[in-house]
Amino acid sequence: MVSLALEKVSARYGHRQILSDASTPEIEGGALTALLGANAAGKSTLFRRIAGQLPGAGAVRLSDANETDLRYMPQDTAMSAALTVYESIILALKQGGGGWRLSASELASVDDVLHHFGLGDLADRQLPELSGGQRQAVGIAQTLVTRPKVVLMDEPTSALDLYRQYEVLDALQNYARETGAVMVLALHDLNQVMRACTTVMALAEGRILATGLTLEVLTPDLIARLYGIDSRVERCSRGCPVMIVDGPARPAVR
Repeated sequence: MVSLALEKVSARYGHRQILSDASTPEIEGGALTALLGANAAGKSTLFRRIAGQLPGAGAVRLSDANETDLRYMPQDTAMSAALTVYESIILALKQGGGGWRLSASELASVDDVLHHFGLGDLADRQLPELSGGQRQAVGIAQTLVTRPKVVLMDEPTSALDLYRQYEVLDALQNYARETGAVMVLALHDLNQVMRACTTVMALAEGRILATGLTLEVLTPDLIARLYGIDSRVERCSRGCPVMIVDGPARPAVR
């Protein structure tokens, strides 16, 4: 079983400490994990530290996976190259080496990821012609086309309309189930988190405040600490949990 655990992970930019002793229990693959925290809480820094893009103390523990099995999709997926959507996904597939000749299985992988993220009709479009939401979907396809075992995505639904958020999160859930991959997504919509994510990591003050099952971690007290809002969780008519905001915002912990 693929898993990820953090052990007193730290990171800094210059003299500014961003992460201090961030630790988690073992997070197993096969389902989505949400990384929660206010803006500037250090979510992107944590992702970069896990991905090996930043040095720092502590350890990132991977089980049944190594650094070559990990893919990180940053929040900024600027695409200015004069490539088509299809070409850009082939490029992402072949960046690991092995020459540019495509096998039948590799072509099938490109077609499969285009299908799963609703990009088939855009395959021949140039990247600069795409909307922000379409570029975000292409970034997700580029990240997953190599079938990584550990996936970090920084706000992968931020540019998507409501329907596409549901569609993409469902596709990511299916990917996690089918591959057993560890998938950690930085998300802001807590209702989407409760619907799609089995596990939550809550980040504030450069530390992981809590890691665990979503409805056990997302208490009103924790939400108030993270975001400075009074809230409660109720069940809709179909039994799905829904967060309701009850009061005005207060300053949140950064």
